[in-house]
Amino acid sequence: MDITSFVGPIWGITAILVGLVLEGGHISSIIQFTAFLIVLGGTSGSIMVAYPLRDLIGAVKSLGIFFKGQSVTPEDLKVEILELANIARAESVLALEKRQDSIEYPVLQIAIRLAVDGTEAHIVRETLETGQHIAHEEKEVYTHFWEDCGAIAPTIGILGAVLGLIHVMENLDKPELIGPGIAIAFVATLYGVGSANIFFIPMAKKIKRKAGMESLLHDMVITGTEGIMTGINPKVLEEKLNMYTG
Repeated sequence: MDITSFVGPIWGITAILVGLVLEGGHISSIIQFTAFLIVLGGTSGSIMVAYPLRDLIGAVKSLGIFFKGQSVTPEDLKVEILELANIARAESVLALEKRQDSIEYPVLQIAIRLAVDGTEAHIVRETLETGQHIAHEEKEVYTHFWEDCGAIAPTIGILGAVLGLIHVMENLDKPELIGPGIAIAFVATLYGVGSANIFFIPMAKKIKRKAGMESLLHDMVITGTEGIMTGINPKVLEEKLNMYTG
């Protein structure tokens, strides 16, 4: 679990609400279901126009990337690759067959299985690079999806404010309703800007960052598998992998 994905939004919303209270405002004044419906419904409707259903489903699933911690660290992956390299050098690549089912990182497991099956090194590299490219491209789509949500939501919020102001203008003959009406109208803008800057845009940035980290792990697997298959000295391979771990 990525703790900052939970703490960040809670901390941000709490700070805003505390600031509102300290300024003399009331939390109840910004709780407006109609404004919430306009922003959520308008944003989701617009994003449906922009993306096909497959991308919509994938983007929702990508929330798992946002909330989950990294499955394996570069340091842990380096240790596992070097263990496999030492076994392959002491015995043979075929000796890794008994270890492949215990490998936790799926990409490394696929790479070792291909190596054990006698696949040529350049084909293994091409296969892994193709998988890396596809996975990265999919995450790029999800990144753009949430970025677009962040771009659309404030505009829909302004639309909600305009709708509220139209309602206020219809009641100019009732001065006592003008002030509260204007206040309610701007709640939609608050929801739009708030959701964009606390949720959508930060979510996109974290998914993009994690996609980059995952791509780094792919590169480590490619380098490690190539070293194992070519019989490179594990000490030399370790130096290569150290470039990824810093």
